[in-house]
Order: sequence, then C-alpha cells, then structure tokens
Amino acid sequence: MILELIVRKYTENGQPVGSKALVDTLPIHVSSATIRNDMVKLEEAGLIEKTHSSSGRVPSREGYRYYVDHLMRPVSADQSELATIKSSFDQSFRRIDDIVKISADMLSQMTNYTALSLKPNQVATTIDGFRLVPLGSSRVMLILVTSNGEASTQQFSIPPELQGEELEKVVHLMNDRLVGKSLAQAYQLIHSDLPVILSKYLHNKLGVVDVFSDMISRNAEDQFFVGGKLNILNFSDPKNLESVRKVFGILNTQDALSDLLSNDEHGVNVRIGNEISDSVLQDYSLITASYDIGTYGQGLIAILGPTSMQYSKMLGIVDVFRAQLSSKMLEYYKNLDGS
Repeated sequence: MILELIVRKYTENGQPVGSKALVDTLPIHVSSATIRNDMVKLEEAGLIEKTHSSSGRVPSREGYRYYVDHLMRPVSADQSELATIKSSFDQSFRRIDDIVKISADMLSQMTNYTALSLKPNQVATTIDGFRLVPLGSSRVMLILVTSNGEASTQQFSIPPELQGEELEKVVHLMNDRLVGKSLAQAYQLIHSDLPVILSKYLHNKLGVVDVFSDMISRNAEDQFFVGGKLNILNFSDPKNLESVRKVFGILNTQDALSDLLSNDEHGVNVRIGNEISDSVLQDYSLITASYDIGTYGQGLIAILGPTSMQYSKMLGIVDVFRAQLSSKMLEYYKNLDGS
C-alpha cells in the first residue's frame, strides 16, 4: 500500500513523498513511525530511493516496474477524453497516412508526451498497377497504385538513348508480372527474375529498374509518424544536452524507431528505463499498444515519457485510443472497398 501511494503521489505532483503525507492517506490507521519503518524496508528492497533535496522518497525504476506489474489499476478515459478522441477522428480521410499522422498528433496533445504511430503492416496489400504520365522535356511521372487505394509517384528524366516505346514496354511488363503480387513478393521479383527479362527490351537498364524498386521499397517499409517531439524537452534533463540530442536522433530516424518498437508484443506493454534500449532512454518509459484491423494488417501506437508518468491514466487513454483508431481504420478500408 505504501509503495502504491508513493508512486501515485509522486507521479501526480512530482514532489518526494514523506511519511507524514501518507498518514492521512492510507486506508488503515498507523503511526508515522510505522510508515517510516516500512519505507526503510522498501528502500532496502530497491523500490524507493532518497533524493538529495528532501527527506521524502521517490520511486526507483524497479519500484515503477513492480507497481506496473502488481499494483497498478488502469483508469478508464473519462467522457471528455473519449469525446475528444471521437471528434478528432470524425472526419473524412483521403489517405491512410493521414489517419496515422493525426493519431500521433492527437495522442501527444492528450498526454503531453511524445507519441509514435506506426502505419499498419501491408500483409494484405497488393499492387494494382503502374501508370506512366509524360510531363514534357523528357520527364515522366511513374505512379504506383496499391490495393489499399494509395498512390505514390516518382518523377524522373528519360535518357536520350531510351525511347518512349521502350519505356512503355517496361511498364506493361511490370504490370503483367507484378499486379496482384504483395509488396514483398514484388520487391523480391524485381531484384531476381525481372532484370533478366528486362534485358530483352533494354540494352542498358539506365536506372529504370531502380526507379520501380525504390517505389516498391518505399511502400513496403514500415512508416512511423511522431507527434509532439518537443514535449521531450518538458521532462528531459536540461543539463544533459547530449542525451537530449541522442533522443531526438532516435525520433528522427526510421531505422532507430523501428529498433525502438521492434520487440513489442501484441496488446499493451510498458517498458521502463533500460528495458527500452541503452542508457540513452534510462530515464524514460515507453507504453506501446497494438491495434488490429483484421486482414488489413496491424499497427502500433506508443507514448514516450518520463519514468514518473501517471501509468494508470496513460494506459487508460492508450487503450481507448487504440480501439477508436482500429474502428476508424476499418471504416476507411470498408469505404474503400465499397462494402
């Protein structure tokens, strides 16, 4: 009971907790001396620790871990928070990326922490086709359309030695071989069988295959969106600018974000301190939650904040948030399918 109260009080106001502050809060009547004795035992167990500026105690990383695993009771989002989430999603979205991006922005605003949103994996996404649009001055636009309704484009210049008819043949060949294939299958084919086949049409590929490969790769890779990056400054140590720089480096790099979230299982998970990664994030906690949209894939949302975050409240918000996000995603895909 004492550990739970210390965690709750400290995460609410950020002030070290002394025995006198607990006397009137405990559900049973005990003396300050009894509370102090139990606080000593908690400190010996490594679950709380002293601060230099106060006689009170604060939770240690091990204390937070024990609290999350054994004592915490998630607090459901209240009606105003639920209304905010629903109203933010209550609009038409033209692209799935727009839903993922606004979810990161919204979650960061609701929690005042940094939010991460991972686009659903593309297990069921297949290629609908490539289109070629002349732009003049030897430039063309290549368009890739996928089964989830998304279209990506890339412009490039046609070398003088490459005839337009040859390029059209390449596009037709790509469509014949890749339409209906998953992004992963298409990426594999374009690096194995297709270059040999293309050599029959092009004496010199002139980078054309690379253009197709880049487009498929961009669509197949994980895509992260980050909301509230500057919120990191609200709970980082201003005296340790090198650490802050490294954290921003993680948030600005797709590979680093992928590594950060790669070990998370389904459901809702909490990682604290060095459970997240190396010493760079030892003073942070990461709450992740997967969201499932059936055959359309599975994505992830997360909040990165201090170890002193209000875990029960944050878990309640994240849980209802992922449910609303799943619902909006399913609505988007059903409208796309016309069902």
